[in-house]
Amino acid sequence: MKQQTLAAAADQGGGFEQYRRATKRDVFLATMNEIVPWQALCEVIEPHYPKPGNGRPPVGLERMLRMYFVQHWFNLADEACEEALLDSTALRRFVGIDLGRERVPDATTLLNCAGSWKSTGLASSSLPPSARSCRPAA
Repeated sequence: MKQQTLAAAADQGGGFEQYRRATKRDVFLATMNEIVPWQALCEVIEPHYPKPGNGRPPVGLERMLRMYFVQHWFNLADEACEEALLDSTALRRFVGIDLGRERVPDATTLLNCAGSWKSTGLASSSLPPSARSCRPAA
């Protein structure tokens, strides 16, 4: 097991913010984490996902899938999604990013990944109806 970084401890409520309460975003993301069948979606997409080889190693499939969902749920452009992940601990926690160990995948990575899913028809057909229509409460 990897030792937790200070950035992750702060993001996960490691006692640094004793008066913090759950926001609507936190509640929405926790609900989506429970109802979206992440493993089943990853199994559908995995055969079409880039394999390690020449060039940069690909970002983890579930992480990219979660970023894709965040982008659609919060109506974010690629660059805005990258910025939101840098800014929001709730989004980083949901996607599984520890800034003490790794960078947020950049907007170009998200664009290329989503583009490859759309070109194979996975972007719309593999999403369950509940996940496609969900939006956080205002």
